[in-house]
Amino acid sequence: MNTDYTLPPGAASDWTIPQNWTAYTPEQHATWDTLFARQAKLLPGRVAPEFLNGLDMLRLSKPGIPDFEELSERLLKATGWQVVAVPGLVPDDVFFDHLANRRFVSGNFIRRPDQLDYLQEPDVFHDVFGHVPLLANPVFADYMQAYGIGGQRANGLGAIRNLARLYWYTVEFGLVQTRDGLRLYGAGIASSHSESIFALDDPSPNRIGFDLRRIMRTLYRIDDFQQVYFVIDSFDALLEATLKTDFGPLYEDLARAGDLSPDAVELNDVILSKGTQAYAHARVGN
Repeated sequence: MNTDYTLPPGAASDWTIPQNWTAYTPEQHATWDTLFARQAKLLPGRVAPEFLNGLDMLRLSKPGIPDFEELSERLLKATGWQVVAVPGLVPDDVFFDHLANRRFVSGNFIRRPDQLDYLQEPDVFHDVFGHVPLLANPVFADYMQAYGIGGQRANGLGAIRNLARLYWYTVEFGLVQTRDGLRLYGAGIASSHSESIFALDDPSPNRIGFDLRRIMRTLYRIDDFQQVYFVIDSFDALLEATLKTDFGPLYEDLARAGDLSPDAVELNDVILSKGTQAYAHARVGN
């Protein structure tokens, strides 16, 4: 999320652009299909069941890059959300306004075939495959709207950096405890073949119980695997924590509190698994 942007040529005032679905090439559709097939094979038993339900409900297994109009028609019927195309990252106020009004912004471009494993800027596969399935779940859909409304408030209180961490450690890189064990639900994990494995199986990262204040103090990495994952008990619990928290005093408290490094372990942390940090140490050594 950023603020220093100039409205691109051809974009509407809300930064939306036509998806221009007919302009996708066969190679681009094939790239989507390759990415989809790889994740669809890997994720059962790893991802939250609500995610898989969303894939089925929205018919995302249909070959080729989804047409946002068709996708939005199904999503609107399910939870009142829709998907709109944007040229890339958008300013904070635009992002929050879309979420607050149940519009999910997605890039309309897709990575090249030689970029299957990593792309710094989110593309249509990350945005649609990673994010949209859970928008078909009513509770998570409400959480995303609540986050957008909260972001509009935070924008006026100078607390965006703290709120961005909540998005990062839930929407992008969250884990959830289910009756069948730990599962991933964050889009940054669900759309990544390598992190889908790392987040659940690798002994390096800390896995810590969800704590709103703790999360909003914690820095994060944007260019590598996470050194900590926060685990919610359920989507209902996540929504409840968001709706029942008075963020004004919390932001004042956070302004006085120091930031925490991604590998930090605090006395009051509920530690589900203490990481070795071997991966992070190896990266530093190199």
